[in-house]
Amino acid sequence: MSELTVDALFDEGIERYKNGEDPASLIPTFKDVCDRAPKSSPAWTCLAWLYLLDKKPTSAYKAAQKAVKLNPQDPQARVNLAIAMLETAKSGVREHVELAGQMMMAVPELNEEVKQNLEEGLSRRPDWKSLTRIQTWLFEGE
Repeated sequence: MSELTVDALFDEGIERYKNGEDPASLIPTFKDVCDRAPKSSPAWTCLAWLYLLDKKPTSAYKAAQKAVKLNPQDPQARVNLAIAMLETAKSGVREHVELAGQMMMAVPELNEEVKQNLEEGLSRRPDWKSLTRIQTWLFEGE
């Protein structure tokens, strides 16, 4: 079997996720993508999300920090970081939520994308209190 390119591996992981595969089984794929493409903010953002879904907030926090460092303008990376910060009792959550909200107001497509991601997260993990808090902060009054 030939080795997949990083892009192909990433795309395959996204497809598997969309098809409902368990986040825990996807984590090794995205860790591999991050190892092979350490400057890929989307890969780190996805890895952080998978860790959050798998109830591993400390690992999610580290991955989300890398994603935000690589692309400070990505609201999903900031949302992931804020959720991980809530779940690990770190301070500074509000700043990330406010910045994500500003970016989402500036680019309506990002607003819709983040909204869909949060709803999808709740469909996989309905009792997710920190995600619900962030969702309320971002979309209250919409």
